[in-house]
Amino acid sequence: MQKKLALLVLLIVFSFRAVAQNETYYKTDKVGEKYAYVDVIKTYEKVAAKGYKSVDLFQKLGNSSYSNCELEKAAEWYTKLFSLTTDLEPVYYYRYAESLRFICENAKADALIEKLKRKPKTTIKKKV
Repeated sequence: MQKKLALLVLLIVFSFRAVAQNETYYKTDKVGEKYAYVDVIKTYEKVAAKGYKSVDLFQKLGNSSYSNCELEKAAEWYTKLFSLTTDLEPVYYYRYAESLRFICENAKADALIEKLKRKPKTTIKKKV
């Protein structure tokens, strides 16, 4: 009786193990060929070159340039951003000042930092 039970348990264990080793593979090489890659930043730059002006557009372009260590371009985009509005989060003041320092416009950067210091403290909400 115990031999039959042990044999039954072994068969059950090996049957689960045999099923577990049959993996399904999906071929994804052809999926990538069907879709085109779009460089969003290049598209935004083309839109801005056509004369479209928006706070959101200039924020995205400035942040992208700043993140890619292209501080000359970041300074250009942040200049356009600050020409539209100055009601921005402190991080934009800091990034704009850093970009201006990179292109050796220290006086403008210092003035911007002073504006930031005089700006009333607000609670900054983190994006989750």
